[in-house]
Amino acid sequence: MKKRRNFLGATGAIATFFLGVSTTVSAEKMNEDESVAITSVAPVRVVLVGDSTMATRTGYGDALCKLFTAEVECVNLARGGRSSKSFRAEGLWDNVQTILSHNRTSRSPRTTFVLIQFGHNDQPGKLGRSTDLVTEFPLNISRYVEEVQTGGGQAVLVTPLTRRSFKDGTLQNDLRPWAESVIKIAQDKFVAVIDLNAKSYAAVAAMGSTEADTLAEEPRPQATLPDGVKSRFDYTHLGAKGAALFAKIMAEEINVYVPALARYLRR
Repeated sequence: MKKRRNFLGATGAIATFFLGVSTTVSAEKMNEDESVAITSVAPVRVVLVGDSTMATRTGYGDALCKLFTAEVECVNLARGGRSSKSFRAEGLWDNVQTILSHNRTSRSPRTTFVLIQFGHNDQPGKLGRSTDLVTEFPLNISRYVEEVQTGGGQAVLVTPLTRRSFKDGTLQNDLRPWAESVIKIAQDKFVAVIDLNAKSYAAVAAMGSTEADTLAEEPRPQATLPDGVKSRFDYTHLGAKGAALFAKIMAEEINVYVPALARYLRR
């Protein structure tokens, strides 16, 4: 008989994990009304925690999950619009702690990597989500790292993905201060950090604004849209092309900075 693990989603839904064949689950799946059955004997688990730039449909997280071998169970818990403050306040972090808690008491505990990326919604002007860059943001990220370590997991910090906003032909990078804060926390905590902000900025700057626009969820509208119709084109979220590009960059960085996880990437 297969063992079962139940994880309480943010809306109170129960996600059920069966120990059988590896698969991938998203935050949306974990919060549906019905239980999610996941079968896995994977010796390694990767948990993604972050905002829309990592989330299912709007980010690179699911594309990254597909780059791991069948030995990895990849759980994408990233949710759109969340900051380092609201992700915890809404109970979403509880899913991570539940996963780690069950892993500690399992007869066959798995190496669990938790990749944490915030910054976009921590910036000023995000009602109920913004955090102070000097005080609150570093404390929030540090607490996540400490709780992953206490739970027996391995924390990997990721700096925020660049926006694709050009001004006078130059790509802007208003997220760099948050990236620098994450890097400092990683150094202080002696944990791995992937500077996705720098790598994604370099890639987008090199391709220019026209090509960068093709990374969006939808193409840039070529004409005025009818009343009531809103385009999903923007300079933050990703379509399939953007997700594939940044997932590839993440995999390249994992190869360099997280060697214990790199061995489970598809070659």
